[in-house]
Amino acid sequence: MSQSLVDVDADDPAEAAPGPTRPTDGTGTGPGPGRRIDVRRLLRFLLRRPGLLLSVVVLVLVVLASFQPGLFTSQDPLKGVPTQNFHGPSGAHWFGTDELGRDVFSRVVHGAQLSLKATLIAVAVAFVVGGLLGVVAGFVGRWVDDVLMRCVDVLLSIPALFLSLALVTALGYGTVKVAVAVGIASVASFARVARAEVLRVRQALFVEASRSCGARWYSVLGRHVLPNAAGPVVVLATLDFGASILAVSALSFLGYGAPPPAPEWGTLISDGRNYLANAWWLTALPGLAIAATVLATNRIARALDGEWSRQR
Repeated sequence: MSQSLVDVDADDPAEAAPGPTRPTDGTGTGPGPGRRIDVRRLLRFLLRRPGLLLSVVVLVLVVLASFQPGLFTSQDPLKGVPTQNFHGPSGAHWFGTDELGRDVFSRVVHGAQLSLKATLIAVAVAFVVGGLLGVVAGFVGRWVDDVLMRCVDVLLSIPALFLSLALVTALGYGTVKVAVAVGIASVASFARVARAEVLRVRQALFVEASRSCGARWYSVLGRHVLPNAAGPVVVLATLDFGASILAVSALSFLGYGAPPPAPEWGTLISDGRNYLANAWWLTALPGLAIAATVLATNRIARALDGEWSRQR
């Protein structure tokens, strides 16, 4: 039996020794022991990779900050105290204060909501539109594939940031419009990956067997092709999450995001660049938050892409 079905720990003689068959729930697997083995494998996988575990913690904290910023700070991100302007990082203000005396840590925490909202919209647009184009091109084929892929090639020939700038200039300013522009700029990569996976799965023996048995095309697509082709596209969405954070922050830095005083991450860096000589924390610490989030998502995507599948 393959290693992906049975996980035997060579250091545990109780598992290595043959024994009576465990009772099953009618599906051929024991519900309780099977789940315990999966949890143990997952725990071993995480504990052997402290960098991955730290990435998961960082991403969980960022998500919590975007949904419940009150868990991390009780200060108003828009209220400033002019007598406390340009205070360095301290116990009272972890990330210091800006030129208006506003707490930078509070602005970073509340800015996570705006930045992650835009990032989620961008990834969703790229995933849905690009995945749909790739599935249609790979499953239908013929001239439909040629037309759609030539359109994708045109999108790939334009740098993503330039395309985002052109789209957001046409759509207008604002967080949602920036997110849509970033998502459309990422459609081509999702379409390419989805098409390649659909072509691979479409030629599999079980798909041919399903067709030979008289299954409808929508049944083959929904039951066999989509579930088996979705994995790499989901991994790409995780990778694109970090790239979208950078793209959204870059457009916000250029002034295309939410208008001030909204504390978007890119806007925070843009506002603090004029005070680098005497207040380095205004740009360094929000930039560190962006870098930590991007590195964490990339590390998790790399684990999902290859490391976890090799452990199964």
